[in-house]
Amino acid sequence: MNEKERSARTISIIVPAYNEEGNLKATVEGVAGIAVQRFSDYEILIFDDYSVDKTGEIADDLASVNSHVLVHHNQRNMGFGYNYTKGVELARMEYVMMIPGDNEITDESIGAICDMAGSADIIVPYTVNTEVRPVSRRIISKTFTAIMNVITGLHLRYYNGPCIHNAGIIKSIPMTTWGYAYMASILARLIRSGHSYLEVGMYLKQRGYGGSKAFKLKNIARVGKTLLDLFWELRVRKPAGRKKG
Repeated sequence: MNEKERSARTISIIVPAYNEEGNLKATVEGVAGIAVQRFSDYEILIFDDYSVDKTGEIADDLASVNSHVLVHHNQRNMGFGYNYTKGVELARMEYVMMIPGDNEITDESIGAICDMAGSADIIVPYTVNTEVRPVSRRIISKTFTAIMNVITGLHLRYYNGPCIHNAGIIKSIPMTTWGYAYMASILARLIRSGHSYLEVGMYLKQRGYGGSKAFKLKNIARVGKTLLDLFWELRVRKPAGRKKG
């Protein structure tokens, strides 16, 4: 991709936020600054996921000073998968990316991921400095990745990162889960069907505010169901292979 093609790219960035009043402003301002430098146009779709703190107010304030920011207030807590699915449906730009509103990913890493947009059908980030996560979370994450690689026959380093997809491709597939394994499900189907991908390392920061919402009982149950569904679809039905970009 030459410099002219790179500068002509556009991107929709989905930002789910549930009780992230201490993190959302820095997340959105950082992402906006990165998008301005790397894309000819962008939009930031904030999903206030029925927060009970000031997340919704902060989102509205951000939209009032930046016309590229659009806010959606969910009428009940819907989860990451729903917010991503709805964001993809509403996205108007060439590429689609999801950045959580928790401000955990460094700006340098988001920039490096964005630089790769268009280099393959899918840009797949993975965490380099895993030591910033609690030991229990690292164990669960490694176990999940290992199970996914067995089910899919792939060798990805991470399945749940802020991937960048070509909008036309991501809009063409059904979103089958709203749980935390939503991105893993999408990657498995797209890569196994032959879409190209590139992996890129990213660095995380310690959370400045609040804690992770990933390990609620309902989220764990949804992940389990997604793994079973993928096993049936990919191992029993055995669709065509994949290619690496």
